[in-house]
Amino acid sequence: MSKIKQTKIPVALGLDAIVSTFIDEGALENEFNWKLVRERDELTKHSKDIKWLEFNEDGTFKAKHNKPAVGRSLMMSPFNRYFTWQTTPITEIVKERFDGYIKFKTENSTYELSKIYREPVGNPV
Repeated sequence: MSKIKQTKIPVALGLDAIVSTFIDEGALENEFNWKLVRERDELTKHSKDIKWLEFNEDGTFKAKHNKPAVGRSLMMSPFNRYFTWQTTPITEIVKERFDGYIKFKTENSTYELSKIYREPVGNPV
C-alpha cells in the first residue's frame, strides 16, 4: 500500500500525555533550580541546571565552566537542542553573592540569575 493512500487513524492525546512525552524526550523539564530574569521586560526563564560557555573568536565552542566570567555565555538546561535560554557573552558582572545570585550585563541585556531554594518536603523527625 502506498504511503499516500494509507488510512489515517486520529488519536487524541491528553495534555498530560503530551507533557510527559516532552519530559521523557528532554524537551521540557519538570524541576527547576534556577531562575533568570531579563531586566528590560521582566522575561523570566527557569531551568534545572546551568552552564557557562566560552567561545573562540570565530564563534565556535571552546569550553564549558561552572562559574560565570566576562566573555562567557549562560546556557540554561536541558542541554540538548531544546535548551531553555542562552545569553550573549557577559560584558560586566554587576553583583555576585555566594547564595547563587548574580546580576550581569551581556552585549545586549542585563540579567539577574538566582538559585531557587526549596523547603524540605515531609515532616521533620
